[in-house]
Amino acid sequence: MKIVMGSDHAGFSAKNEIKEYLINLGYEIEDVGTYDEQSCDYPEFGSKAGRMVAQGKADFGVVICGTGIGISISANKVKGVRCGLCVNEFTAEMTRRHNNANVLALGARVTSVDDMKKIVTVFLNTPFEGGRHQRRVDKIAMIENDQL
Repeated sequence: MKIVMGSDHAGFSAKNEIKEYLINLGYEIEDVGTYDEQSCDYPEFGSKAGRMVAQGKADFGVVICGTGIGISISANKVKGVRCGLCVNEFTAEMTRRHNNANVLALGARVTSVDDMKKIVTVFLNTPFEGGRHQRRVDKIAMIENDQL
């Protein structure tokens, strides 16, 4: 399974730790930046990761900024991306199970790396439930196409 990862400067260190964790679990990782702690703008990296997922070049994305808010908004601007900002294992499970999220956003200034590892693990291992939730995911796609 291929995971694309992106972060701004605030999420850089956490991204590297999560990346190493995922590599050790056997995932293929593509890192779209940033590559250091110099101040940069999260929209660039959230959208890069989102585009890779939307284009089918990665199975899932993980994006990290200071709070996870800005980078999740940026990723969600990409058509076909359903990015969930998760703060614990329950929200990670629900964003996959009910929303079929394909990008996970995390906040490096509000969530410990140890907790991020747990969140990422749950996110990547939880299947989409489908059923009544598929109808809702389809409506999200309709919004993207200005049909709802």
